[in-house]
Amino acid sequence: MSLSHAPHDDLEAELSRIWGELLDVDPEEIPADAAFLRLGGDSVLAVRMSAMVRRRMAVELALSDVTVEITLARLAEAIRRRRAGGNGAQRALPVEIERRADPSAPFPLMPLQQGYFVGQHDGWELSYESAHFYADFGLAGLDGDEAPEALEDALARLALHQPMLRARITPQGEQYVLAPDAPGGIPRPRVYDLRAAGPQEVQAHLLAVRHEMRTTGPNPLHGPGLDIRLSLLPGDRGRLHTGESLLIMDGWSATLLNRELLTLAADWNAVLAPLDVDFGDYVTSLGRLRDSEPYAADRDWWHARLGDVPRPPALPLRADPLDVRASTMETLENHVAADRWAALRDQCARREVTPSAAMLTAFSVVLARWAGHRRMLLNSLQLNRLPLHPDIHRVIGAFATTMLIPLEPARGRTFAELAAETQRTFTEHAAHNLVSGVEVSRELARRRATTRPVAPVVFQSTLGMDAAIGAQAESAGPLGDLNFDDFHQQLRTPQVALEARFYELRDELVLVFSLVKELFDTEQVDAAFADLLALVETLADEAGWDQVVDLPAAAAAEPAPRLTLDRLPEPDTDHGDGPPVDELEQRICTVWEEVLGVPVLDRGAGFFSLGGDSLLVVRTLARIAKETGGAPSVREFLSAPTVAGVAAAVRARLADARP
Repeated sequence: MSLSHAPHDDLEAELSRIWGELLDVDPEEIPADAAFLRLGGDSVLAVRMSAMVRRRMAVELALSDVTVEITLARLAEAIRRRRAGGNGAQRALPVEIERRADPSAPFPLMPLQQGYFVGQHDGWELSYESAHFYADFGLAGLDGDEAPEALEDALARLALHQPMLRARITPQGEQYVLAPDAPGGIPRPRVYDLRAAGPQEVQAHLLAVRHEMRTTGPNPLHGPGLDIRLSLLPGDRGRLHTGESLLIMDGWSATLLNRELLTLAADWNAVLAPLDVDFGDYVTSLGRLRDSEPYAADRDWWHARLGDVPRPPALPLRADPLDVRASTMETLENHVAADRWAALRDQCARREVTPSAAMLTAFSVVLARWAGHRRMLLNSLQLNRLPLHPDIHRVIGAFATTMLIPLEPARGRTFAELAAETQRTFTEHAAHNLVSGVEVSRELARRRATTRPVAPVVFQSTLGMDAAIGAQAESAGPLGDLNFDDFHQQLRTPQVALEARFYELRDELVLVFSLVKELFDTEQVDAAFADLLALVETLADEAGWDQVVDLPAAAAAEPAPRLTLDRLPEPDTDHGDGPPVDELEQRICTVWEEVLGVPVLDRGAGFFSLGGDSLLVVRTLARIAKETGGAPSVREFLSAPTVAGVAAAVRARLADARP
């Protein structure tokens, strides 16, 4: 790499050392005018960079300071402004992470955890008994005698190192960590020995385990949030099965779990670097943000835009999501070969667009073609680890959050132009992520007077995560060599109709649709997925970026006679206004007043308009059950969240309970 502007002072020299460490390049070879993105950086590594700057240089950067497009020189200038208390200093994160005095004390659920928690109470449409991710992959050259003990030992050591592997969720919606010596504190793997079994028995076993773990995930309300199983198969082969509750770990954590578990299994003497922080410390410290000026500024920024936020894409539906009771989500998967994926990344770098922004652009184009319009609201799952500590990226926990992204790919533009605009939109919204997408969605739903999901189409990219965490080893000692060419996965998450996921596996790009198949026409889904794969494949070549993208003429969706995802019918919740009509309604008013801390005088008052949220619904129902002897389900509460509506549901429950 030629130097166009070498670092010229101590500050830029220190930054170049940080960049060199993160990007695995020689610090002396980093031009001061080269963008972080152009050198191989991405948004995941940018968070780590912020944390390192904070620790080594005692400077707090704002989220808007550290974009992937920033150059070394511009970052140095931002740091100088911070040190001088100049322009925008108020946007820096005003929180210092602190260790909790009692690591076993309960702490709150993060917003997305709250959504999963309520979903496991059958609160939402498209809910499941467990929100979890399942995966299994092959093992070759496995030592059937040594592998079970090595896996159990590795899991026990990892649970001591990573407290969230010992986490539990209370019925009231709090989380805590069991002591290592508490009953059930250390999760243990389950081992199946089929080394002497025939091919048919092996196949039947694998299908049965896969079905069980896909449809019944680990639930930290009742036990460990992690389910690890090992199948010992003939010919020194095996399969490692993992089920991970989304209540205790996100996608980053799941990857970290695999890395650390297999590292420990490979070497009885391996020792992981100690952690100076845990997830409970992070969540507790983060709670202080809500009283800060930056949080208020982000909340105001989002609220000012909610009046013009579009609806989700108008995808045609076969059924109303309220009427669907799915047990699993359908998975469509395809791969882009390693050489084509490398070429695609090179094309992204040349245009200073992240691969994630390119994939989001491609997904929005495909959705526009499918729905017949261009303006839409998507939900994006974010690996949102704020740079409060340099060890944050090594901690297992449910850090993830969501971010709403309004998109409108314009007609007559090349893909390169669309991707650049998407990246600008994404960067602008990500700079205001102190307020999570879950909180923004609640406010949007309140304004629209709906309890239905406002953004059920999700985009998730973990591209770049392997580089940030570290590549997976090829072998795990007694467990043998890892075979990800034979990899199976299944996602189950509430309130999601369709999710597109993009990640890397063994140097290939993997594209996945996870969807509730009962909602959509199979041919339309297959066509959309094929369209996405074809579009992504073209991006490995320069011509794919320079072609004008074919898009529908309509910007917004027009009302259609058929059922579409953007215009779902609302349940009739009008039970009338006025004072409580009987003792039951008065008792419900009293419970709401105690839970919400506001007067409740009107039987038509809405729980959410009074300041309630989904987690408080669960707690309120427990109080109502105690006060009245019967309570509706979370879903029944949400279908008519007024005093009168809940009272009607209670009456129905009490009537059903009579002999």
